[in-house]
Amino acid sequence: MEHRRLGRTGVQVSEISFGAWGIGKGWWGEADDTLSVRALVRALELGVTFIDTAHAYGNGHSERLIARAFREARRRVFVATKVPLKSADWPPKPGTTARQAFPADWIITHTEQSLKNLGAEYLDLQQLHVWRDEWLGEPEWQEAVHRLKQQGKIRFFGVSVMDHQPGSALELVRSGLIDTVQVIYNIFDQSPEEALFPLCRAHDVGVIARVPFDERGLTGSLSLETTFPPDSFQGFYFRRDRLRETCERVDRLRPLLGGEIKTAAQLALKFCLSHPAVSTVIPGMRQPEHVEANCSVSDSKPLPPETLAALRAHAWPRNFYQ
Repeated sequence: MEHRRLGRTGVQVSEISFGAWGIGKGWWGEADDTLSVRALVRALELGVTFIDTAHAYGNGHSERLIARAFREARRRVFVATKVPLKSADWPPKPGTTARQAFPADWIITHTEQSLKNLGAEYLDLQQLHVWRDEWLGEPEWQEAVHRLKQQGKIRFFGVSVMDHQPGSALELVRSGLIDTVQVIYNIFDQSPEEALFPLCRAHDVGVIARVPFDERGLTGSLSLETTFPPDSFQGFYFRRDRLRETCERVDRLRPLLGGEIKTAAQLALKFCLSHPAVSTVIPGMRQPEHVEANCSVSDSKPLPPETLAALRAHAWPRNFYQ
């Protein structure tokens, strides 16, 4: 497993890391907790040193499974979690204040709960689960973060950027108040390259690339016959003609496969890792075989320039979260 520096934190983290949304169940449907823990333990065995989770992933269930995996493996690694949004709207509507979305007592209470769920004395990285740059001038959330750092309850702090809106955190990156940003970045959504990534490099802010597989679309495992569990997130994400459109787009990528890159999933992860701003990529993994396949991509070799150039034509601006 290759490692990269997580921005100004100075921490070296595995470039392929564990995205733990799916093991929290909820919108992702039922998951076998025993299998999820096996996947986590296998990831640790293969050198994964960074796990991303959130209180909202099953109301702490994902965090508790991570703690269980640490006990079974008898070792701990760097964990990033997130404070959930207090207001009911997702994403928060324009005009929502930081105090409405993330009041100080809310940040502190959920940090304490995450510490309990993870069985930890401190959080390696606490993040706000969503962000708007208009919140930058409000002091309350900043005071809560400062207090938690002073108390030794969090080491580093960052935010998760709103879906397909990398421009919504540019002023925050410039402010110097955060150590990391988490952002959607994949073959279809290449927009962070325009402004966010150069800014992160200039200010030494670590980048956590999420949704590298476009919520499974870029794994190459979907077909027009694929069905999803009722009321599942993927059923929502690929509703109506979206599954067909996605399958057609992925089929267009197949001429780029060959040699060391044999699958769409490998191509998707390699694309993310080929950008120098990216500190780590967090594919969702719920089974040991998924962990093994994803970790095998880490070999320090970026995609050839001609492949990266060809992938530019596959950018696909859209928002399936709506």
